[in-house]
Amino acid sequence: MTLNFEHVTLGQRVLFGSGKAAEHLANEVRRLGADRVMVIASEFETAIADNVSTLISPVLRWDEVVMHVPVEVAQKARDTAAAHQIDLLVSVGGGSTTGLAKAIALTTGVPIIAVPTTYAGSEATNVWGMTEAARKTTGVDDRVLPVTVIYDAALTLSLPVELSVASGLNGMAHCVDSLWAPKTDPINAALAAEGIRALSQGLRAIKASPQGLAGREQALYGAYLSAVAFASAGSGMHHKICHVLGGTFNLPHAQTHAIMLPYVLAFNSPAAPEASDRIAAAFGTADPNDGLQTLRKILEAPRALADYGFTLDNIDEAVEVAVPQIPATNPRHVDRESLAAVLTAATTGEDPKILTDL
Repeated sequence: MTLNFEHVTLGQRVLFGSGKAAEHLANEVRRLGADRVMVIASEFETAIADNVSTLISPVLRWDEVVMHVPVEVAQKARDTAAAHQIDLLVSVGGGSTTGLAKAIALTTGVPIIAVPTTYAGSEATNVWGMTEAARKTTGVDDRVLPVTVIYDAALTLSLPVELSVASGLNGMAHCVDSLWAPKTDPINAALAAEGIRALSQGLRAIKASPQGLAGREQALYGAYLSAVAFASAGSGMHHKICHVLGGTFNLPHAQTHAIMLPYVLAFNSPAAPEASDRIAAAFGTADPNDGLQTLRKILEAPRALADYGFTLDNIDEAVEVAVPQIPATNPRHVDRESLAAVLTAATTGEDPKILTDL
């Protein structure tokens, strides 16, 4: 087969090392010549942020972090950053924390150093997202891409196993979606396949030994690969659905992705044989759906949207908002009826295999 594609690699510095976050951060602040640093971390992550910041002197610490980045929260943080003449943003936390830093950078151009404590992957993309009036808007802008990512698996030790699982499966969803997203190419497909393998092994190890660093290092590595692939390939069916579920119904980000993943995979896999083969190989199974479901059972992964407040009565609205956003390049045609079937199965936690012959 003749190869013919265009691939863009985003420029970013990655520093990886357990127990080295504070040292790496101090060195990066010096390298960038910043002297008015704003550290962003939720109240839950304050102690971790304080530890990471021990070798620098921030002029501002910000802890108002809200899931899905409401525009009013973003504007308040922007105004405060401007008032303090901030010249560097340091985000310490998960996707919501990184998302707030991106919202500030989007309008100010202030660079970001991201220190992730989950496996969300937002730190490695130039994608931003904010919510207003129960609608989530996303976009792509190189200003929001962190200039440096500092990975330190020791910072994830306080993340409970169940949240590690949900966050890691969120990262895996980036991988799977990247295999049939609008701008998928052989490079990001290779990254996505390796990301699935690393996340699968890493999450199993975290489940077996929550305080072990080896599994958490593998999960961080896999999450980074997943985000790089996603940044190149763009948002596919899975992410368009989850943006609606999060923005319109305020469902928790990681758990929503973890639940929707097997249903979108089961729906798309029959029409995407090459992607399915890559996913199956990454799991070490003959069938991608079996590989994912076996992993989910081992991990005791989130099961149903109904467990997080979504109901069958919400499906019509979700379908109405989501269908126009799903890329025309999706392997299978998505209409209101088929998307309603996918969401119904995900709401009640039915066996995803019912969607393969839909």
